Amino acid sequence: MEIAADKKFEDALQDLEGVVEKLDAGTLSLEESLQAFEEGVALVRFLEEKLTEVEKRVEVLTRDNSGLFQTQSLETDEEGDA
Repeated sequence: MEIAADKKFEDALQDLEGVVEKLDAGTLSLEESLQAFEEGVALVRFLEEKLTEVEKRVEVLTRDNSGLFQTQSLETDEEGDA
């Protein structure tokens, strides 16, 4: 399943919540459950990509030695999470 690139993050998250509710209800057939699961995986991947894009754009304001504000990219601590 392909998610439209212009889909809003909030809409995709709401769609994912709907998929989870359907799966939790336990009323879907095996084929429908598999299809819903595949849709959920596609939505999770889409959401993860959107979050990565946003993370790359986030900047933190810092003050340099002369007291002026400058911007720098927000660095993640991926090594510390392992």
